[in-house]
Amino acid sequence: MPPPAARKIPHSTTVHGEVLVDNWFYLRDRENSATIPYLEAENRFTAGVMAPAADLETRIYEEMVGRIQETDSSVPARNGGFEYYTRMEQSKQYAIHCRRALTPGAGEEILLDCNQLAEGQEYFSLAYDIVSPDGNLLAFAIDTDGSEVYTLRFRDLRTGITLPDEIPNVYYSGGWTDNANFFYTTLDETKRPYQLWRHQVGSDAPETLVYEETDARFNLSVERTRSGKFLLLTMDSHATSEVRFLSTDTPAAEFQPLRGRAQDVEYYAEHQGGFFWVRTDEDAVNFRLLRAPDNDPANWTEVLPHRDDVSIEGLDGFRDHLVVVERAGGLKQLSVANTADGFSAHVVAFDEPAYTFFTEDGNEEYETSSLRFLYTSLVTPRSVYDYDMNSRTRELKKRYAVLGGYDPANYASERIFATAPDGVQVPVSLVYRRGIGRDAGNPLYLYGYGSYGIITEPSFSSDRISLLDRGYVYAIAHIRGSGDLGRQWYEDGKLLHKMNTFTDFIACAERLVAEKYTSAERLTIAGGSAGGLLMGAVMNLRPDLFHTVVAHVPFVDVVNTMLDDTLPLTIAEYEEWGNPNERESYVCMQAYAPYENVRQTAYPNILVTAGLNDPRVSCWEPAKWVAKLRELKTDDNVIVLRTNMGAGHGGPSGRYARLKEKAFEYTFVLTR
Repeated sequence: MPPPAARKIPHSTTVHGEVLVDNWFYLRDRENSATIPYLEAENRFTAGVMAPAADLETRIYEEMVGRIQETDSSVPARNGGFEYYTRMEQSKQYAIHCRRALTPGAGEEILLDCNQLAEGQEYFSLAYDIVSPDGNLLAFAIDTDGSEVYTLRFRDLRTGITLPDEIPNVYYSGGWTDNANFFYTTLDETKRPYQLWRHQVGSDAPETLVYEETDARFNLSVERTRSGKFLLLTMDSHATSEVRFLSTDTPAAEFQPLRGRAQDVEYYAEHQGGFFWVRTDEDAVNFRLLRAPDNDPANWTEVLPHRDDVSIEGLDGFRDHLVVVERAGGLKQLSVANTADGFSAHVVAFDEPAYTFFTEDGNEEYETSSLRFLYTSLVTPRSVYDYDMNSRTRELKKRYAVLGGYDPANYASERIFATAPDGVQVPVSLVYRRGIGRDAGNPLYLYGYGSYGIITEPSFSSDRISLLDRGYVYAIAHIRGSGDLGRQWYEDGKLLHKMNTFTDFIACAERLVAEKYTSAERLTIAGGSAGGLLMGAVMNLRPDLFHTVVAHVPFVDVVNTMLDDTLPLTIAEYEEWGNPNERESYVCMQAYAPYENVRQTAYPNILVTAGLNDPRVSCWEPAKWVAKLRELKTDDNVIVLRTNMGAGHGGPSGRYARLKEKAFEYTFVLTR
């Protein structure tokens, strides 16, 4: 069947004296009679293109499912008088959240069965599930359409009954002060978390508006400190942040500023050992560490000065220890400081050349010397360790199974460097099956992101084995605009420096070809969201360098989107991309914007995905881009657009649905 043709209806806008003509502007309107039928026609065309490879897609999906332990559970984590864990059951899409009392013979208590909550829904997402300090109440927030607009509910864990309290339009963060007062954030019309509210569970009292952020650049988030003494309210933009605190003993009081708000100064806080600890980029691009007594928060002392070669990325507070997550040489490092005797710190050693770790889960207790972290690398599956911060010993609690005979010894990882046009050395992480030599005939899959300072960690994926065992090399380009090599790496790839992101990626691809890891005829590149923008930009700059391109929910209509401040996120994004109402920023954007720079030339094979309910990258951006590519490209390569009509930015929500999506992508790549 022929590809669908989106009709052209010219729409013009004048910016800085230039007339911009957009032939597919009308696709922005979901209510337009042509929009949904066009997306559905694209889906039918995509299904037709992929139909001959249905058996391969099924085989890859079955391989992926065959590698996971379908019935499994997480390592229990203590909190109060319970140990908490999640478990998965075979054939079920979502997790079951459980706990067990720390008494002999105690049985399992199911807090939330997300499969039941998702019943009858095409999509399901749990923003959070937070237990009250006494363990009796559960606050949880769910989304059933992918819009990232959540509904907050409460459950009495003593009876298992969900309470009638129901609060719509909430976002990702929340926290208890005591056993009755829960704080949460709500969204404005652009889906920005801008208000903080207090809810008294089981009370008829009206909701209390605690704080409203009027600066449209800033988002709100709230959390309870591990010490249990404070709630911290963080207001942050892409360049500035502020933290306010509230004692959990006084839920009806006002949040107090920890430090003042200053433009282009970021700081983030943790509470530990009677101190507020702050990492800040004030006069310190890689951040430095300060502290102040919690009873005298105006009295700041520097503890760790700025270091040119080490950036501070996060803090975790325990009774006698402060854990500082750092990055040096492009790799995470775990620094543990004993604060009971001042600030004596040591770094936890890891052996592999490329690895990462995460401390976010399993560390609910404050009165402990045990730190839980999840370790992984490109060849090492997720491994959960408990680290004794006093004895400096670690215990492996669980290595998540990879079924089907996976052996890490059969795979190798390495890190090479590419030289960018300005001479900067850009790291590339690689993984492949041992025995694959340098051969231009090797197929290679190169992933990139490169925005918001987000870090692309060299972590394990069992899905990836379906490519590696078919002879693929898998590579990650650690380009500027990311935080992969510290904060300056991010600053050098944003705003007026954004072109560095794209030329870095091209340099990585060229190095891989020059070193015969692959050839341009065998090179696939992939990225999503801002990484989809990367795909569109490099494809316009060097369409000859890539054979296949995968762009998930791509942010490709940069200029038009950033000119419309009524859209979600636009104003907040000015500090990342620039404001096109300012000529210098407009000229910079016009130089790389994927949609605006589509031209008459031969393009690679392209797979594009979208989500109808996506609040971050509206589905019309990829739809317009595909329509323009179809009109102007001069080749016979395939372009397909697949729009998920019941999900948002993250695609399908269930674990099996996600595997089906990945199998679809890999099938497209393999059959090109």
